[in-house]
Amino acid sequence: MISEQNIQQFSKQCENIFTQIRRDVIGQNEVVEGTVIAMIAGGNVLLEGVPGVGKTRLVRTLGRVFELPFSRIQFTPDLMPADVTGTNIIVKDDSGNSKFSFQPGPIFSNIILADEINRATPKTQSALLEAMQEHTVTVMGVSRKMPEPFFVLATQNPVEQDGTYPLPEAQMDRFMFKLVVPNPSLDELIAIVDMTQKTMAEVAAPACTGDELLAMRATANQIPVAEDVMRYAMTLCSATHPDSECASEAAKKYVRLGASPRAGQALISAAKVKALMKGRFNVAYSDLNELAYPVLRHRMKMNFEAIAERVSPDDVIKMIIAEISKKFGIGGEIKVEEKIDENNKKQGKAVSSEVISEEKPAEGKKKRLFGKK
Repeated sequence: MISEQNIQQFSKQCENIFTQIRRDVIGQNEVVEGTVIAMIAGGNVLLEGVPGVGKTRLVRTLGRVFELPFSRIQFTPDLMPADVTGTNIIVKDDSGNSKFSFQPGPIFSNIILADEINRATPKTQSALLEAMQEHTVTVMGVSRKMPEPFFVLATQNPVEQDGTYPLPEAQMDRFMFKLVVPNPSLDELIAIVDMTQKTMAEVAAPACTGDELLAMRATANQIPVAEDVMRYAMTLCSATHPDSECASEAAKKYVRLGASPRAGQALISAAKVKALMKGRFNVAYSDLNELAYPVLRHRMKMNFEAIAERVSPDDVIKMIIAEISKKFGIGGEIKVEEKIDENNKKQGKAVSSEVISEEKPAEGKKKRLFGKK
């Protein structure tokens, strides 16, 4: 049974983790928090951003802070699956007889940095599927367990850049979160340059061991979820399907394929960790609304109308939250759209002038196809 002492210890541990990470990483507070939540919950993370915004540095820092063995795999177009998982090689024993011996690949570690994962071919990308979901690797018919805790933290450049391969849907679904890493603000850029002029090395100290991380996960699993909150979370996931009984108007208009059941599992697991970080014994609606973006944005397949009108997955999630919150009679929870606009500003994207309230769902936008109104 979870106690108040467990809550306090959990919060103190998280505070220490964030303190050490901030010694090496300037800004990116939402990205750092999301990554730590996913690691505690036992999920994998996909970090998307243009080169040079600190994705790789963040993952290296996490390896130091959690004091876990760390492997980096640089994905390139010529990388083969055996370069990731390992393979059997022929060796000679003491008697001079030849036999097969398994040579483990770099994936056999606790924290795996899959750097620029979308630069490898789909064949190599699929080598991670079994490890990410079942925490095992099968080579030549023999399955081998991964060390625990095990995380895959992948980085990717936006797919519109040259030389990239979009990740297959099956692999995207195995990432608990997709976190968009924005460009730093002016003050953050000054702090980054000032810090790196002194030293490029990471200075973060260990703040949590692997056993402590597993204990934190066990504590989070004991957080209760009220029946109404659970129903709200599952309704959010189901509302992303245009043909489901809970289909939202936004999904019917802009979504071709919705989120899988893994989205519901990820949303609840992450919300439990989020509640503990805030010092609460239970999951709140606000936890679900904040985490819906990283959980759902990569699990929805947009249709042509969304692409033509430049409606992003985050825009659709914002509409869905507003619509479902209104049905459940939840007030004062829809505050997360401001964060999207702020992130869009940092990335140089256009900020939507449309305000979606609980009282009035989003109306259809004017279509503009190929420059014609």
